[in-house]
Amino acid sequence: MNRRSFVQAAGATMSAALLSSAAQVKPVERKLRIKQSVCRWCYAKIPVEQFAKECARLNVQSIDLADQKEWPEYAKYGLRPTMIGGPTTIPDGFNRKENHEAIEKRFRDTVDAAVKFNGPSIIVFSGNRRGMSDEEGLENCVTGVKKVMPIAEDKGLLVCMELLNSKVNHPDYMCDHTKWGVELVKRVGSPQFKLLYDIYHMQIMEGDVIRTMKDNLQYIGHLHTGGNPGRNELDDTQELNYKAISKAIIEMGYKGYMAHEFIPKRDPITSLGEAMDLCDV
Repeated sequence: MNRRSFVQAAGATMSAALLSSAAQVKPVERKLRIKQSVCRWCYAKIPVEQFAKECARLNVQSIDLADQKEWPEYAKYGLRPTMIGGPTTIPDGFNRKENHEAIEKRFRDTVDAAVKFNGPSIIVFSGNRRGMSDEEGLENCVTGVKKVMPIAEDKGLLVCMELLNSKVNHPDYMCDHTKWGVELVKRVGSPQFKLLYDIYHMQIMEGDVIRTMKDNLQYIGHLHTGGNPGRNELDDTQELNYKAISKAIIEMGYKGYMAHEFIPKRDPITSLGEAMDLCDV
């Protein structure tokens, strides 16, 4: 479902006043072969109403990692909350059994909130190793994720564990290689549980991102962007060619969202618009 169809579907439950906000914004014409989104934290200094309106104008399809108190404003402009956080944190996740009971409670609350605002997806994390072996952590994650997946499956929600780099940004994080993440998805065995493949993070850990995504497409449910080095803008100062990556994503048949998670160095809305133009292939 893209932003336009979300607005149409929301008509049955949203007031005319809310829908009129979306109607007043004429979005930039795009091919929309990739559902481009944006991570809110990269634009945290922009007031939510201004941010929502600009995102609608740029034809952004959803907002990743947004605070729940902001969701009503996004809904006015037909923007869905994607990659909803809450059940886990980066250092404390499913790889420790003692976390599972509390995670399950928070997971139920997150699912309820997602359903209320038509959010299609939830983000979770493995947690840090803290001396734990990868195999033990994998087994613990399988146990914990299997406990909560029926809750998400019942509502048709996608749950994604994010792949993060442990070399630069998140030392000791366990789900830091595609191979480990893919094995987790296989063992969980739910069509609603996949990986959030962060292109920036996996470029740091593995490289060869296009081949890796193509080989593991069935296990990937969501994408994040970011220039490397430094999580910079998607321009010629960094080593990733996002036009080529975007073309490859389309050719391999990827149907999920791709959310921009780079740090703008100039006017942030201009930077976001240029990134979306680059990836709108």
